[in-house]
Amino acid sequence: MHRHSRFALACAVAAAVVCSAPAARAEAGVTVHLSANRVTKLVGREVLIPAETARPGETLEYRAVYRNEGPREARSFLATLPIPHGTSYLPGTASPGRVEASLDGRTFALVPLTRVVKGADGRDVVREVPVAEYRALRWSLGSLGIHQARAVTARVRIQTSEVATLTH
Repeated sequence: MHRHSRFALACAVAAAVVCSAPAARAEAGVTVHLSANRVTKLVGREVLIPAETARPGETLEYRAVYRNEGPREARSFLATLPIPHGTSYLPGTASPGRVEASLDGRTFALVPLTRVVKGADGRDVVREVPVAEYRALRWSLGSLGIHQARAVTARVRIQTSEVATLTH
């Protein structure tokens, strides 16, 4: 990344995780702690290093820890992680594993996403949507009890040096 790398990455991390349960956030006092870590190999093993900068081709792991500090249980709690432009979700890295994805940040379905396309013979064919087109991931965390915390994670690969343009 270039001259705006620290600002851009901070903006990407801040924009990367959104709590999708207004009742839980407003009434139950759910807070979220966001982080981005660069995934590297050190002495033959994988290590996560806090990411202040990132370069094209590098892998980042986004992690959001949701904590219920409110007076009651948060129910039907959803956690949404936008996949910023200039990055591509790495399939199989979402945790918890049962995850939904979206191409527009509004409509979600279980991964892998599929679409109907016209085949060479003119017939409709169901094909998997390339993960590079995923724009958001979402988890249903169910209930989040008082003082309980839950984390969601997913990895992305930086595709371009235009991280400063990442918005969601």
